[in-house]
Amino acid sequence: MTGELKGRVAIVTGGARGIGLAIARHLADAGAAVVIADNGTSISGDGADPAVARDAASSLGNGAIGFGESVASPGVARQLAEFAVRRFGGLDIVVNNAAILRDAFVFKGDPADWDAVIRTNLSAAFYLTSAASAVMRDQGKSGRGGPGGYDWGRIVNIVSSAGLYGNLGQAAYASAKAGLFGLTRVTAMDLARAKIAVNAVAPFARTRVTDTIQPANDAQKSYKDRALRIGAHHVATLVGALCRPEAGAISGQLLGVRGREVFVFGQPRPALRLASEAADWTASGLAAALGSVPAGTLTDLTTDLEAFNTEPLVQGDAP
Repeated sequence: MTGELKGRVAIVTGGARGIGLAIARHLADAGAAVVIADNGTSISGDGADPAVARDAASSLGNGAIGFGESVASPGVARQLAEFAVRRFGGLDIVVNNAAILRDAFVFKGDPADWDAVIRTNLSAAFYLTSAASAVMRDQGKSGRGGPGGYDWGRIVNIVSSAGLYGNLGQAAYASAKAGLFGLTRVTAMDLARAKIAVNAVAPFARTRVTDTIQPANDAQKSYKDRALRIGAHHVATLVGALCRPEAGAISGQLLGVRGREVFVFGQPRPALRLASEAADWTASGLAAALGSVPAGTLTDLTTDLEAFNTEPLVQGDAP
C-alpha cells in the first residue's frame, strides 16, 4: 500500500467479519483511520457481542477502533459519526455494509422479519449517511483536505445482485438492497455540489450470506459452489479504489466485483415506448399492445444466482 488514504477517517458498518473486515483492513493498510461498527449479531440479526468489533479493530492495529452498538437507529448513527470525529478528528469515508438475512417466500413472510431486515439493511444506511454527510459538508466549508478543496468524501453502499435481479425467498433482503441503490442515486445527487462521491457495489464473494443459500436447482448449486471460491479481498480492492483521489468523479454508479472481474452496470431506463397518438389508451388496446412487445424487450425472471452462474476469474481462494 502507498498510504494514499493517509489522513482520511473511515467508518465500515458490519466491519468485523467477512467483506466488511476485508474492506476495513484494506482502508487501514492504505493509511486511513478506521472505525469498525459492528454489534456482533448473527446473520439473522439475533444476539449481539460488542467484543467482536473491538477484537477486529485490534487485529488492524493502532489506526482502528471498534464501535459495538447497532446503527439501526438515528440516535446511534449520530453517535457513531460523532465518535469518529472525536476519536480521529474527522470523517471522510462511510461504507454501509451491515446486513442481516431472514428469508421466506413472500406468501409465508413474517412482517416482523421484514421490518428487521429493512431497518438493518436500509434504514441504518440512511441514518448513518444522513449524519455522516452533514459532517462531511461542514468539513468542506472549514477547509479540511487542504487548499484544493474538500474532495475526500466517499460513501459506498454494499448492495446485492439479489436487489437487481431478485432471488427466490428473498423479498425483504432484495427490497432492502434495491432501496439501498435508490438511496445511492439520490445521495449522489444531493452531495454532488459538495464533491462527495457516492456509489453502490454489488459483491460476489464468500460471506455469511452465501453460506446460508439453499440452492433450489442445479444452476443455483453450481453458483454457490463458485461463489464460495471468491475471496472478499477483491471487493475490498474495488471499494478502496473508489475511495482514492483518482475516482472522485465517479458517483451515482452501480458496480459489481467477482474475483478479478469488475462490472459497470447499466441502470434502469426505458427500453421501449408505446404511444397512442390519436386518443387515450383503452385498457383492452393497451393490453393488446403490451402483448405484442418483443420478448427480448421484456426482462425475464432469471434469478441472480442463475445470471452469474459462470466461472469466476480468480486464482485460488486465498485472500
